[in-house]
Amino acid sequence: MKKHKCGPRFKALLKEVNITPTAFAAFCNVEPQHVNNWYIRGVPYPRMDEIARLLSVNSLWLLNGEGPRHPGPGPGQLTDQTGNVFDAQETRGVYTVNIDSLDVEIPLYKEVPITAGASETEVVEIPGEFIRLPRSHLESLEVEPAQAICVPMVGDSMSEKIEDGSTLAIDRSLTQVVDGQIYALEHAGMLRIKYLHRLPSGALRLRSHNSNGYPDEIFSAKQIEEQNIEILGWVFWWSTLNKQRPPVPFS
Repeated sequence: MKKHKCGPRFKALLKEVNITPTAFAAFCNVEPQHVNNWYIRGVPYPRMDEIARLLSVNSLWLLNGEGPRHPGPGPGQLTDQTGNVFDAQETRGVYTVNIDSLDVEIPLYKEVPITAGASETEVVEIPGEFIRLPRSHLESLEVEPAQAICVPMVGDSMSEKIEDGSTLAIDRSLTQVVDGQIYALEHAGMLRIKYLHRLPSGALRLRSHNSNGYPDEIFSAKQIEEQNIEILGWVFWWSTLNKQRPPVPFS
């Protein structure tokens, strides 16, 4: 994430209302180290409005010092998600936060036929379908929410690492190959999840976790272009549902 100059203002605000980084981190459902990082890097842009509201200051003032400092409630106060005002020192440590406000809706993409009944496919966004992830997951890996998408895992090529039916989250801003990392690719319209390794002359090695069933594939730079192989982004999160509920003995 880009650094900006709101860190000192944010630090001064917490000091004014006598809230420690640990207490504020617990209130925001993030790690204390994130708050300490905000002192240096500044509050992340996606959370600027939220943090400004909690500290009862204008987000523009928090971002760059411009405009009026307080929109309504005075210093030394916090507001909850509905705008109710509380004294920060009296209520410190006993806040309850609507967890939905700390989540990010990430659009879902799937491999679908180009036209009804067609054998050719493409990877496209599915309108109205989203996966919710904790904002702290993205912030810990410096993934901008606007750059994140989710896709399903289809097949067993990555088992037992990523099981068939898992949902994966992709950082579309990270398409430069780091050897041995997992990436999502669109290969001639097919969605594929693979370990990638760079090879000389622009070639790529695609490797499956289930290497016994899926041997390595190597594509030259020419083949990458001819076969429309596009790196969609780096896989930074996945979920796996247990395939079978265990039987309970003596039930």
